[in-house]
Amino acid sequence: MIKFIKNFCKDEDGAVTVDWVVLTAAIVGLAAVAYTQIGDGTATVSRNVGTALGTVDTPSDINTSFGTTP
Repeated sequence: MIKFIKNFCKDEDGAVTVDWVVLTAAIVGLAAVAYTQIGDGTATVSRNVGTALGTVDTPSDINTSFGTTP
C-alpha cells in the first residue's frame, strides 16, 4: 500500500491534464472578451452608418438628380 501511495505521488500524468484545462479556460475567456469588444464596436459603427443613411436626401425622381428630363 505504501508503494502504491509513493508511485501515485510521483505520477505526473494528471498534472498535464490540469495544465490543458487551465490553458483552454484562459483561451475561452480571452475569446469571450474579444467577442464582446468586437460586438460593441460593430454595433457603434452600424448605428453611425444607419444615422448617416437616414439623413441622406433622396430625390423622388432619379432623372432630376442627373439633370436630364424625360
